[in-house]
Amino acid sequence: MGEFSSESNEFYISKFESMLKTNSVYFFDSDAFEAIILHYMDNGKMALANKAIKLGLSQHPSSAALQLIKVELLVFENKLEVAEILLQKLLEADPTNEEIYIQKANLLSKKDKHLEAIEALEMALNFADDAVDVYTLMGMEFLYLDEFEAARLNFAKCLEVDYEDYSALYNVVYCFDMLHQHDKALDYLKKYLDKDPYSEVAWHQLGRQYYAIGAFEEALRAFDYAVVIDEYFLGGYLEKAKTLEKLERYKEAIDNYLITLKLADANSFTYLHIGQCYEALNDPTMALKFYDKTVHEDPLLDKGWLALTRLNFTEGNYQKALSSVNKALKIDNENSLYWRKYSQITLKLNLFEEATLGLKKCLKLGDDGLDVWLGYVDILLFLGKNKEAFLLINKAGKLHKNNVELAYRLACLEFVFKNEKSALSLLEEALKENFEHHREVRLLFPAIFQLEIVQTLLKSLEK
Repeated sequence: MGEFSSESNEFYISKFESMLKTNSVYFFDSDAFEAIILHYMDNGKMALANKAIKLGLSQHPSSAALQLIKVELLVFENKLEVAEILLQKLLEADPTNEEIYIQKANLLSKKDKHLEAIEALEMALNFADDAVDVYTLMGMEFLYLDEFEAARLNFAKCLEVDYEDYSALYNVVYCFDMLHQHDKALDYLKKYLDKDPYSEVAWHQLGRQYYAIGAFEEALRAFDYAVVIDEYFLGGYLEKAKTLEKLERYKEAIDNYLITLKLADANSFTYLHIGQCYEALNDPTMALKFYDKTVHEDPLLDKGWLALTRLNFTEGNYQKALSSVNKALKIDNENSLYWRKYSQITLKLNLFEEATLGLKKCLKLGDDGLDVWLGYVDILLFLGKNKEAFLLINKAGKLHKNNVELAYRLACLEFVFKNEKSALSLLEEALKENFEHHREVRLLFPAIFQLEIVQTLLKSLEK
């Protein structure tokens, strides 16, 4: 395609749209049509792009460039069979045109035939004056196949041609990440920085690799270099803030998060992390302020509501905590963590039916940890629903076999049901396994532990 300034492009587009309005027919050379069509495609105006390609081919029917753009449009519109026929004709007419092979690869990729797409791109390399674009496309095809090492090698070839191809650099590092080769990524980035020590992008990526392996001091040093090189580097400040948070340098983390808010629009992620830093600094007032900003900025961010839930619960504001967790549950009611919080809060508010509802939901969602079973059992015991508690303990026992906490409760219920012999046997076994735990269980069954027979057993086993 010919090179045009933005002014000439605007002239051609204005002239083309004027032609459409007046139903006139103006002549454009093929390069001008390319500029017009690509402008509409870049802006998602496919109807106008199709009108331009139709008129362009009527005026320049032998233009391979326009026909290739038509192929691109057909592929975009998922008209793959028509595109394939046109591509074959172009290939027969000019078997050395790299763009034809690139469009063929695009079509094959759309059909999920990624290996065949790679073969087409390998053919394109034979005729390419500038191979960088082809290597990039090959790298993407290997990514589709999860062939990360092959993808990395292709993206690395792009950097051999253009050392400032940061898109390729990101992709190389991404491949290392997917291969869990952080050490190799660090070596690669250090060598890159030896050649270009003032690349803020490379320092940023180096910091991310150190962060991934938990080397937070080294990560911080790398991010410091990134923001010194570019004082407006949003990603550098954001990663620096996250690293400072990991290092428990919360005041500095807040300062860097605030810088990101000056460089970009407000966002819930940043507000949430500032709130977490203030909470870590034991400043609940400021933490609540930023958690409120979090959910105001993004009312559908359940993590924001969870943060409000947790802090309000810690501060004893149970009604506010309940309101927050209910909003989190409206967003994601299949999250057992939220149902756990719901049960904890409603239990504090003496809403026992609601608390059991939350625990039932946890079990239904597969969150069947011992603490969930015990919480459910203890509420039933408190409500005097002994038979239900007994059945529940037996269910829990099938999953958590030989658990002493369940055994204590089962023994006490046997006393309640007047099964003294079985009760004594179970209690004795539990006491022998963990004598100290009876002090917790006696709060649930004070009358049982006042029985003379139980007192005698306790004395006989007390060390």
